[in-house]
Amino acid sequence: MTSSKLPNPPAKINIGTRKSQLAIAQVDSIIAQLKTFHPNTEYESHVISTMADENQVKSFSAFDSKSIWTEELESLLMDGKLDVVVHCLKDMPTVLPPSCQLGIICEREDPRDVVVMKANSPYARVQDLPAGCVVGTSSVRRKAQTLRHFPHLKCVDVRGNLNTRLRKLDAEDGEYACLVLAAAGLKRIGLGGRITQYLTAEDGVLYAPGQGALGLEVRKGDERIVGFLGVLAHEPTTLACLAERSLLKTLQGGCSAPVGVETTWSGEVLELRASVVSPDGKEMVEADERVPVKIREEAERLGHELAERLLGLGADVILQKIRDGAQQ
Repeated sequence: MTSSKLPNPPAKINIGTRKSQLAIAQVDSIIAQLKTFHPNTEYESHVISTMADENQVKSFSAFDSKSIWTEELESLLMDGKLDVVVHCLKDMPTVLPPSCQLGIICEREDPRDVVVMKANSPYARVQDLPAGCVVGTSSVRRKAQTLRHFPHLKCVDVRGNLNTRLRKLDAEDGEYACLVLAAAGLKRIGLGGRITQYLTAEDGVLYAPGQGALGLEVRKGDERIVGFLGVLAHEPTTLACLAERSLLKTLQGGCSAPVGVETTWSGEVLELRASVVSPDGKEMVEADERVPVKIREEAERLGHELAERLLGLGADVILQKIRDGAQQ
């Protein structure tokens, strides 16, 4: 994060986000951080319902749009009614509208997936659940990885904001034994204490590209706003996430595809590990690559080249089957 200040910051900034407790908490955090660097700017947040927020029943995989979390907000951004949109980076399409750009990426929260067991459950780990227990998740990737590595369990959709999902989990007559969620979301709204287990590559679980990071979207070419936001940019997170997004873009998977990643730094060497799993968990390809990364082009090249390896190993067949199934 840089401490540079603009000589003439904007008098007012309009910031948009989704209609959820987590999204609002994220915007509040961004505004609080910006105020430490730009205290004289006025900040106004605008909470907008996206198509995914409006429909809490339909499975994510059933939506036609690739931007179910972003489309309405981007329209307001392009119309000039918003200056910035705050997104969970994992929900941002890898190809944005021509008049929009990813302005900055903020420092990443814990990117891992986690297990939250039902209140008073005798079990602490997903591996310990008896056969037939129900795991709640609406993520195609989480379902695929669960069925791959914990085939004795069942996966059932669970929609709603985090508090709604937790209420469904804890209901005495509820069907869910546990939920698989993102650590970052729970921690950002003060519910990190509900985490029962952190899932890692050792469990066979990789997280979504961009998970745990916030992406701030702006109008294309609006360098004044990009400069204004630059105090929150975090270069190690940016390079890692650009590698992850480049991989996803090359795979043409979309943000709801069963693509998992893990990035780790060793000095200036970035290791990117990735997998593509069929929705039923029966097929999987995975690969990893370690290269020195100092600039954004090197990060994007790493993601592209690893994706090409995955495609050569059979990821293209898995992803094509998913696309064919979606068109039926």
